[in-house]
Amino acid sequence: MRAALSAALLLALLGAGVSQAGDGHDHDRARRALESGEILPLRTILERVGRDYPGQIMEVELERKDARWLYEIKVLRSGGALIKLEIDARDGALLGIKGPKDKGRRGEPR
Repeated sequence: MRAALSAALLLALLGAGVSQAGDGHDHDRARRALESGEILPLRTILERVGRDYPGQIMEVELERKDARWLYEIKVLRSGGALIKLEIDARDGALLGIKGPKDKGRRGEPR
């Protein structure tokens, strides 16, 4: 199930999701970044998010901001809290988190 979700999200990222974030070349740029190792695979990111912020993944976006790639992931936590994580796609470091004060954060960002 998790593999199917990861595959579906990756297709969405490399398809319509990325092209909405910018020009028509975003899809190709994202694919090249993944193939060249410039960004981590979505599967790796989702494994980390699932471990540190368990819940249901609601939305994933891959964006290019200030010359770096970012994964923006919305997670519906148990109890109904929705959090938004901003993750550096290059190394998986947590750059920011938005949501209720009690986010269930474990430790410091990587």
